[in-house]
Amino acid sequence: MDDDDPGRRVAAQVAAGGGLDGLHRLSETIEALEERRTDLVEELRRGRQATWEEIGRACGMTRQGATRRWAGRLRARSFGLAATAYQHGRPGYPQALIGSAVPREARRVLDLGAGTGKLTGMLVEAGLDVVAVEPDPQMRDRLAAAVPKAAVRAGSAERIPLPDAGVDAVVVAQAWHWFDQATAVPEIARVLAPGGTLALIWNVRDETEPWAAELGALMHRSDRQRLDTAPELPAPFGAPERLEIRWEHPTTPAGVLDMVASRSYVIALPEADRARLLADVEQLLATHPDLAGRDEIAVPYVTRCTRVRLG
Repeated sequence: MDDDDPGRRVAAQVAAGGGLDGLHRLSETIEALEERRTDLVEELRRGRQATWEEIGRACGMTRQGATRRWAGRLRARSFGLAATAYQHGRPGYPQALIGSAVPREARRVLDLGAGTGKLTGMLVEAGLDVVAVEPDPQMRDRLAAAVPKAAVRAGSAERIPLPDAGVDAVVVAQAWHWFDQATAVPEIARVLAPGGTLALIWNVRDETEPWAAELGALMHRSDRQRLDTAPELPAPFGAPERLEIRWEHPTTPAGVLDMVASRSYVIALPEADRARLLADVEQLLATHPDLAGRDEIAVPYVTRCTRVRLG
């Protein structure tokens, strides 16, 4: 061992005595250090203090490696910066979804990556015992205020703060694409009771409506986010059941602007580009023949759900 290497010295101190206890302490320390490293990367990127190449060098990896490791995670963590816009602008879900996403026999349900509680509230209203897990503290504060009957906890899909076999069903709304699925799949299986279900849910704007297609073209002119809304899940989950529900979300022009502003790729834009995009959306809402002069706008959506059973 190189006694001049501070990392090795710290590791030796943490794992002193060895054995399972030493391994446990070392594993917890590694997780804490990795979380702190991610925080530092986020601070550097948000303040434009370092390039991905410089961050990669500091972490002993290439620019591509650093980007692959953290870029997606930082976008996932960006929602707290726009928690108010998210709460006001994002749609809820059609009522018919609940009976399809959660089996009738389920009683205790985990809403994983719960955001500000758009789905959590509907689950509580359906009479379910709901635990809502959300990593972002600002989103979590909104969630706790909006759905006081839910048990709100800090955590992530990769580290769920629940015991083994603790819930009958897990629902993931608008969040599956942010998870490290290699870690999340076994962790979700761990907290599910035998025979429990996992439901993955997305709201997708229906761009067969011409004005919605124009809105989508504006929103994605600099970044087209392509989501797999019909994913295949590995063992220990079984064959998927698929569901689509077409519906409309009533909102206002201000609500549409908040929906746009709450997208992760919009939050990440430089301020001038973000302001220009929102101005262009406002112009569309004010001038499109199907929208001009309206105080209420019906945004067309398709809600897609994939449900799988454990085992």
